[in-house]
Amino acid sequence: MRRDVSVVEDLFFIGPGHQKTLLAELAGSKAANLSQMARLGLKVPPAFILSTRLCSPINDQASTVENALGNMLSEGIAYLESVTIKRFGDRRRPLLVSVRSGAARSMPGMMATLLDVGLNHDTVRGLIRMSGNPRLAWDCYRRFVQGYAEVIGGLEPRPFDELLQAFITAEEVKNDAELDPEVLERLTSAFLSLAEERLGAAIPADPVRQLETAVRAVYRSWESPKAREYRRLNRFEDLLGTAVTVQAMVFGNAGGESGSGVAFTRDPATGAKSLYADFVTEAQGEDVVSGRRIPTDIATFRERMPRLAEELALGADLLEREFNDMQDIEFTVEEGQLYFLQTRSGKRTPRAALLILIDLLKEGIIDEQEGALRAKALDLEATAATHFSDEAEPIARGSGASPGVASGRVAFDSARAAELAKFGDPIILVRPETSTEDIAGFALAAGILTALGGRTAHAAVVARQLGKVCVVGCTALAIDAEKRMARLGEQKIGEGEWISIDGETGEVFLGKREIISDRLTAQIDELNRLLNRPRGKGGKRRGKGNGAG
Repeated sequence: MRRDVSVVEDLFFIGPGHQKTLLAELAGSKAANLSQMARLGLKVPPAFILSTRLCSPINDQASTVENALGNMLSEGIAYLESVTIKRFGDRRRPLLVSVRSGAARSMPGMMATLLDVGLNHDTVRGLIRMSGNPRLAWDCYRRFVQGYAEVIGGLEPRPFDELLQAFITAEEVKNDAELDPEVLERLTSAFLSLAEERLGAAIPADPVRQLETAVRAVYRSWESPKAREYRRLNRFEDLLGTAVTVQAMVFGNAGGESGSGVAFTRDPATGAKSLYADFVTEAQGEDVVSGRRIPTDIATFRERMPRLAEELALGADLLEREFNDMQDIEFTVEEGQLYFLQTRSGKRTPRAALLILIDLLKEGIIDEQEGALRAKALDLEATAATHFSDEAEPIARGSGASPGVASGRVAFDSARAAELAKFGDPIILVRPETSTEDIAGFALAAGILTALGGRTAHAAVVARQLGKVCVVGCTALAIDAEKRMARLGEQKIGEGEWISIDGETGEVFLGKREIISDRLTAQIDELNRLLNRPRGKGGKRRGKGNGAG
């Protein structure tokens, strides 16, 4: 018999007045780590969380949950209103929220997210009054419309992307960040009409209805094909479901002193001890992790915002030591203020996993007992460094996102990758942008090559976790999906032809190349020495961080 849902048991808060430790099994690892960041004194937007225990009953439309969900959302919004001094649906000081997923184990990019919930024709004017920034307001509204149509309505992004590109072309600008407020207002109107035409109904104007629909969609995304495939690949079938985090929006698209980024406390590709970050100015987080924009690196961020870069570095070091592991951090800068939106143990290549483990032991961040547990999870064969046997001239370059080298036959989508893989040859999945929709293709491929995206996009993160060679942001790559052809600079490449990629240098080559594998014998020996040294010489007890993210 299904138990009744309790607001006390299944609703949690992050922010002023709430210091309770949240369990990843109930609140999801994302929210559990958010609450830890807030307790550490990092700037985290306030939030409320609906439990993982609600996932199955909401998806099953159980009456016990239906009766309680409205009460939980009302209580959660009332809390956010009290700490932000804004009101949900207000015409003068509107509260906008993001609605995000979060299971007990990290599943980057596999489930739904909807930003800017609460916008309509009235609240967009309120956002203009409150911020004094009409460009911000209309940019958020058009993003919300497209997000709602995709996440709630199940529409493909292509018609919206094509309409956006038509406006960019007509205005003779480089990208959407250069569109002025008047153009964005017209674009929003066009998006609303397109959504209504494709959905058969207008996007609801009532913010409460928007929120409830978004929460249900996030829970529903737990059963999406890509989420199910990711759980199968990672043996996560025993998880209860996803939680839902509803968080007050901060705006990385609020002007020149704003932006969004992702940082790793160590290089997830090579294991090097250096802050590894991508940042996009005048952008919301989805612009970075979706792979649709090519970001700048940490050096450019330091030049542009040195004070915030130092603040980010200090926060990154604090989080690594709190959670006793390399961290993957999402952050937003709003008008010169740095906000931490997420931290989790970073996905890394097998090679990086070995080298990071050695450094964590040497630095005393973990002790020998914990090191031995992590060493058992290492695939030592997969840690081998690969390189091509001879020199060759590349035909194009991108950004190396996951090291090693790979040669394979070109496939332009996951279905074709599955067909070609039947013949036994390795596959290089070639895509316009990194998308987690291609998780099945990632699993089959020896390597991934994309025209757009950065090293910290969700799909690049997944490629590293799966140990796949990956090159992103190859601007010379243009794909004609209908003709099943691609152009790499001056070279035309058809599906099934051979190419080779270097995930460290970002170089792309024509044809099949011989690969040599070198086992990291010296590093493996060093790890064994560290694990077998006398207890207490360099290790320390683990801290409080759950590291489950």
